[in-house]
Amino acid sequence: MEVQMDKIRAYIDAHKDEYLSLLQKFLRQPSISTTNTGMREMADLVEETLRNMGFEVEEIPTNGYPIVYGFLKGEGDRTLMFYNHYDVQPVDPIDEWDVDPFSGTIKDGMIISRGTADNKGQMLSRLMAIDAYQKVYGKPPMNIKVVYEGEEEVGSPHLAGFPKLYPDKVAADGVVWEGGGRDTGGPAHITLGVKGLAYVELRVRTANIDAHSSNSPIWKNAAWRLVWALNTLKNERDEILIDGFYDDVAALTDSDMAFLNSIPYDEKTVLERMEMDGFVNDVTGVELLKKLLYTPTCNICGIKSGYIEQGSKTVLPAYAAAKLDFRLVPNMTRERVVDLLRKHLDKHGFTDVEIVSMPGAPAYRTNPDNPLVQAAIAASEETYHIPPAIYPNSSGTMGVYHFCHDTGLPCVMYGVANEFSQVHAPNENIYVEDFILGIKMTASVIDKFSKA
Repeated sequence: MEVQMDKIRAYIDAHKDEYLSLLQKFLRQPSISTTNTGMREMADLVEETLRNMGFEVEEIPTNGYPIVYGFLKGEGDRTLMFYNHYDVQPVDPIDEWDVDPFSGTIKDGMIISRGTADNKGQMLSRLMAIDAYQKVYGKPPMNIKVVYEGEEEVGSPHLAGFPKLYPDKVAADGVVWEGGGRDTGGPAHITLGVKGLAYVELRVRTANIDAHSSNSPIWKNAAWRLVWALNTLKNERDEILIDGFYDDVAALTDSDMAFLNSIPYDEKTVLERMEMDGFVNDVTGVELLKKLLYTPTCNICGIKSGYIEQGSKTVLPAYAAAKLDFRLVPNMTRERVVDLLRKHLDKHGFTDVEIVSMPGAPAYRTNPDNPLVQAAIAASEETYHIPPAIYPNSSGTMGVYHFCHDTGLPCVMYGVANEFSQVHAPNENIYVEDFILGIKMTASVIDKFSKA
């Protein structure tokens, strides 16, 4: 099948309003996996949309929310798979939203709603590219598989087993993963991997119930106990103090540094937009990107203890907890990091601090010479008329490792977000223009990868 991309792009432009309307329909359906809000309805909507496009659809049950699998026969024997998720984050704090979080509001060229960037806008941009192919040429130039899970925002606890249980369903020549975007008015980002993740909760209990704070001279305070334990993990120079933590970090190669030197990062705009007076340790330039992409982290996600509501309550907390995430680089494992953390706390006298380990994953990277990567680079140049910025890995974590490590699948990420999409935050957004360009980008990737 000889594809003329100009015809595909013209069709996408002509049906822009139709595609935006379907995206709004997806956004108006809540699907918060944390609270099981609208999850069944969202899975049904995804399955209905796939069936209407001619996909063979199968719902794979898990002990949580189902995985939706779809297969669409195309020309030839090559197969491209798309991974996305249909769940979203909670909307709190609700009073910081300018619009109803599930309204699908379009304002000033921007779509504002929970799930626009993460991940319904990404999902629909890829599906609508396939739709455009079907409407213009009857079928895509290769087979298409989609795997949509409903638990990404709660750590993908059942995704790791999917390739092992259903190897035929993940058999493909490459996978386009969720996520990605571009700098406003600048290059698109093509990302080849992710950092790993170890996520833990530290818990301390010093008594059976909270007490009056007049007892604080002689009764132990769980909040202070936790703060003192946390204070041993990292110093004011952002150096992680856990013995052996950096031992498995691989040395950077010349190609690693070459990637960094090619990535544009508008430090001034980021600082201004976020109203920050500088980055950690006032680092800038290539060193800033090295720290962001190639350095493991120890981050406090949140702390809970005692009374923090309006007004005063003179209380001595009996319980305190903190959630921490560790972003891991290649060669590091979640199990080893948690083991090192336990030894560190014990060494410093905090044997009473409990560690509850949560799901995580190792880091993963795709070889930049892979045909799928090269197809994505060429498609990006064709779509955005400027060379893309190549990220060897993102600074965040997704379930890529579970799919790609054992199966050998090459993976790329690109998408419709912008640098201020406010993912996981109030007023999550994408630009209408980026959504339409994202559809054209995927159409071009399909075309070029089918010929690679």
